[in-house]
Amino acid sequence: MADWKKTLLGKGASLAEAIRVLEGTPYKICLVVDDRQRLLGTITDGDVRRAILRGLSLDAPADNAMKATPTTGVLGDTPETLHELMVRLDLGQIPLLDAQGRVAGLATGKSLPHAGDPRENWVVLMAGGLGNRLRPLTEDVPKPLLNVGRKPLLETILETLRSHEFRNFYIAVNYKAEMIKDHFGDGGKWKCTIRYLEENDRLGTAGALGLIDERPTNPLLVMNGDVLTNVDFSSLLDFHEEHRSQATMCVREFDFQVPYGVVTIEDHRITGIVEKPVHSFFVNAGIYVVDPALLDLVPRTGAFDMPDLFAKALERGMPTAAFPIREYWTDIGHIDDFHRANGDYTRFFE
Repeated sequence: MADWKKTLLGKGASLAEAIRVLEGTPYKICLVVDDRQRLLGTITDGDVRRAILRGLSLDAPADNAMKATPTTGVLGDTPETLHELMVRLDLGQIPLLDAQGRVAGLATGKSLPHAGDPRENWVVLMAGGLGNRLRPLTEDVPKPLLNVGRKPLLETILETLRSHEFRNFYIAVNYKAEMIKDHFGDGGKWKCTIRYLEENDRLGTAGALGLIDERPTNPLLVMNGDVLTNVDFSSLLDFHEEHRSQATMCVREFDFQVPYGVVTIEDHRITGIVEKPVHSFFVNAGIYVVDPALLDLVPRTGAFDMPDLFAKALERGMPTAAFPIREYWTDIGHIDDFHRANGDYTRFFE
């Protein structure tokens, strides 16, 4: 049975406090309780991300993200009973209650068959860009091999994904491809399999998917090779599956401040003035999960970008989802980004 007390969250706690509980235990759940420790509801990683998409502030009460009628067990239920319930309902955790409705334990799926096994999903890392905006740094070295911290950027990306049990990788290469292939080889050093998608021409951020010659059986994780992040990739795949999405895009909240006073007008009358308002948008974060069916939408020749692929999916009515990143994330597109990532590296990746 899990050390369930670490998952408790008091009624009225903020969403930020819920996130700290989620990040502070391996169980990926908060048990929201009253002052007598009676269960009020549960909060999972997916609940938090859906709340962020709805515009909920991290200072808002976490109750707003809570599932008020979770599946529960009774203290004393046999492991076999709990196991069957978790498998049948596809649950990773079940709170256990005593006769007064108080939390008395937490059954987890750690002991379920295949828990912790290597993921069968293939990862596609797009590493074929020219890195023009980072010149002169990329004149002799491709951007994925630039050192961020103590090692090449793409190596940190690979090792982060390995820590989430991904073991099968495609790396799309073009500019200075041999340097990348020489560095990573077949992946044996990292106890994984690496295959290469060799672009003879620039194919954009999705075109290389058309070079995959074997039809995968599981969703693909696709990621730009210049994104440094410690996002919970396991939660991303869980989110994709939970929402029965065929194409999931990671998004990042971006604030833009209008540098002037904004005037609202009705006919010829001024109805209001807002000084330098801030607008928030969700922007593409360069990380995706796509079902194998989407590979049929990728042309076999020519440049093609991931937004184009999502547009085609939307045209066909395929279910899509947005996964908001709340963890560290930076796109290393310019020199300033590169220097900032080097400054951040020790804090987030060592």
